[in-house]
Amino acid sequence: MSEIIEPFRIKVVEPIRRTTPEERTEILKRAHYNTFLIDADDVLIDLLTDSGTSAMSAAQWGGIMIGDESYAGSRSFKRFESTIQEIFGFKHVIPTHQGRAAEKILMSIVGGAGKVIPNNNHFDTTRANVEFSGAEARDLVIAEGRDPASMHPFKGNIDLEALEATLKQGTSPIGMITITNNTGGGQPVSMANIRAVSALYRKYGVPFIIDSCRFAENAYFIKEREEGYADKTPREIAKEIFSYADGATMSLKKDGFGNIGGFLALNDDAMAEQARNLLILTEGFPTYGGLAGRDLEALAIGLNEVLDESYLEYRLATIRYLASRLAESDVNIVQPPGGHAVYVDARSFYDHLPQSEFPAQALVCDLYLEGGIRGVEIGSGMFGRCVDGVEVPADRELVRLAMPRRVYTQAHVNYIGEVFARLAAKRHEARGLKIVKQAPILRHFTAWFEPV
Repeated sequence: MSEIIEPFRIKVVEPIRRTTPEERTEILKRAHYNTFLIDADDVLIDLLTDSGTSAMSAAQWGGIMIGDESYAGSRSFKRFESTIQEIFGFKHVIPTHQGRAAEKILMSIVGGAGKVIPNNNHFDTTRANVEFSGAEARDLVIAEGRDPASMHPFKGNIDLEALEATLKQGTSPIGMITITNNTGGGQPVSMANIRAVSALYRKYGVPFIIDSCRFAENAYFIKEREEGYADKTPREIAKEIFSYADGATMSLKKDGFGNIGGFLALNDDAMAEQARNLLILTEGFPTYGGLAGRDLEALAIGLNEVLDESYLEYRLATIRYLASRLAESDVNIVQPPGGHAVYVDARSFYDHLPQSEFPAQALVCDLYLEGGIRGVEIGSGMFGRCVDGVEVPADRELVRLAMPRRVYTQAHVNYIGEVFARLAAKRHEARGLKIVKQAPILRHFTAWFEPV
C-alpha cells in the first residue's frame, strides 16, 4: 500500500508555547485539575475536542470575504441551505449557532416528562437537552459497542431488539441515532443498521432524527467496511444514509470544518414551523440563526470539502497511526480506532485506581503534566452521577484524544506517543481525584477536583 499523505499543503501557521513541568503543575492547580479550565495558551497539543478546532481552507477564507450580512434572506443563507438540501435531502434547513442549539430547539418541541428518546448513545449535550426537558435519554448501542476490546466493524449500531421493545411502550416522540457514535469511541454505524432502525421507527410512526456531526467519517467507514459500498463515493453514501431519516441535527464544528455553526433539518412542515418560532426567540431570524453571513459561506464550502475521498482516507489513517503509536506502549484503547479520536481505556491504564477516584480524569491531568497535552475525560466525571452525596460511576472510564481536522502533523502524533510511553512506565505512581465542586448539569465542563 502506498504512503497516505496529507491531501493539502500548509499555508498559514500559528505558534504554540512550551511550558515547563513546574509551570504546568501550577497551571493545573489553578484550573482545579480540570483541563477545561486551562487557558489554551498554556497547552502545547490540544486534543480536548475536534469541535470548532479545524483549520479552514483557502476556499473557506475566501468565502468569508464574500459573506452577505443581510439580516433576512441573504445569498449566503441560500447557498448554505441549498448545500444542505443537496447532501442531506431535507426540506427545511434551520441554521443555529452550534449543534446543541438545534438539540435544545428540537427537545423543546418533542421532549417532556414520561417520554423516552432512544439512541445508540447520547453524547453529553444531547443527553443534557433530553433530560432537561424531563424526558429519558435511553442508550441502546449493541453489546459490542460497550466492550472496548471488541473488533466489531460497526460498534455504533443500535440493538434492534432493544429498540423495538422501547418503541412498543409508545412513549417515544422521536427516535435518534448518532453517526459516528462519539460516546462509544467514535464508532461507525452500518448502512444495514440505519436501514433497519429506520424501518422500526416508521413501523411505530416515530420520526427518525440523525445526529450527524461526523456523517462524512461514518460514510467513509461504510465505504471501507460494508459490502456493496466500496465503489460508491462518500457523497453517494451520505445521501443514502439521510434518505432513511426524517431530519437531522448537526454541529458543523465537526464535519462542517467550521469554527462555529450548526443546523436542524426537517421534512415535517408543522415541526419546522415550531422550530423556527423557537429559533427567533434565542438564535435569530430563520435565515441566519445565530450565524454571520461569512460563517454560512464557510460552512457551505466546508460541507463539500469534507466529502472529498482523499481527505477522508487521510483523516481515518491519522487516527489509526495515533492508535499504533499508543500500542507500542501497551496502552489499551477502544478497538478498532474511531474516526475522529483515539479513546484510551483509563480503567486498565490506571488499574490500581477505583472508579470512585476518577481514573480517566487522573489520566487527563497526568497527560497535561507530563507533556502539555490536553485530552478530555469520558468517564465518571462526564457521565457519572452524584445521588444524595454518593458518586454513581459511569459504564466506561475513557480518555478521548480528539484530533482537530487539518491541524497537527505526524511529528505531533509521534510526540503524543512519546508522552504516553513515559506515563506508561510510571503508571502505578498515579494518584486519584475527588470532586469538590460541581454543577447540576454538564458538570464536567466546570467541576473542581482535588488529588485524593
